[in-house]
Amino acid sequence: MKVRMIVDSTADLMPEVREKLTVVPLTIHFGRDEYVDGVTITHHQFYEKLVESDVMPTTSQPTPEAFADIFRQVEENGDQAVVLTISSKLSGTCQSATIAAADFPGRVWVVDSQSVAIGSGILAELGLQLAEQGMDAPSIAARLEQERDNVRVIAMLDTLEYLKKGGRISSAAAIAGGILSIKPVIAIQDGEICTLGKARGSKQGNNLLAAEIQKAGGVDFSKPLMLGYTGLSDALLNKYIEDSAALWEDHREALRTTIVGSVVGTHAGPGAVAAAFFKA
Repeated sequence: MKVRMIVDSTADLMPEVREKLTVVPLTIHFGRDEYVDGVTITHHQFYEKLVESDVMPTTSQPTPEAFADIFRQVEENGDQAVVLTISSKLSGTCQSATIAAADFPGRVWVVDSQSVAIGSGILAELGLQLAEQGMDAPSIAARLEQERDNVRVIAMLDTLEYLKKGGRISSAAAIAGGILSIKPVIAIQDGEICTLGKARGSKQGNNLLAAEIQKAGGVDFSKPLMLGYTGLSDALLNKYIEDSAALWEDHREALRTTIVGSVVGTHAGPGAVAAAFFKA
């Protein structure tokens, strides 16, 4: 019996991993314009529109029927499935998957990643590895629910402008932050986005990122690891890798980078850098 790994489109994955998974897309709205995430709009095109648009984009979760269509295929093939979703505190996607899965007992197990973007991505990759090792779906789901507590996602924003646009901070705070070159460092904790600290300039911000990774207990390099960036250029991410070289010493080959998708990108804006890893 084959086990299929299913994720929603907020999970950021390396191309070679994505082709082994089934992806259920969210919908992105720029005003009246509607796009299917990863299908009718790429991450690169999303950031082009984000920079050009005067309106903040929004996202819509997949419907239960969108998940059910895939679950029916799983059932028809006599397979099992593990569904890993974006944190239920950030989207109703997990609820949609859970509603649909109720009609497929013994076939489908839904796991709330309690994370997003590259955090969900590395957890999904671990699930895929477990499936390839021959583990059955309920065992994979149980293991992922244990391992999600060890996933850390830490990021540094380059601008406060998009937090202002999204109503997360005041215009005055955004202007003051811009003048002072404030770089907020954020994390995913208990399924929600929280602020860890603020740095003056990218150099100090990169140092704060490195300090937070060490505070988490370091990186378990035996499990998936991913670095991400928002926007159209990975220059700031490359600078971060250079500034934090001591973290990756003897493990540079484990570093994989990807562009971060729309859910985080909407609020972070371009120029953010992030690290997702399992704590040691």
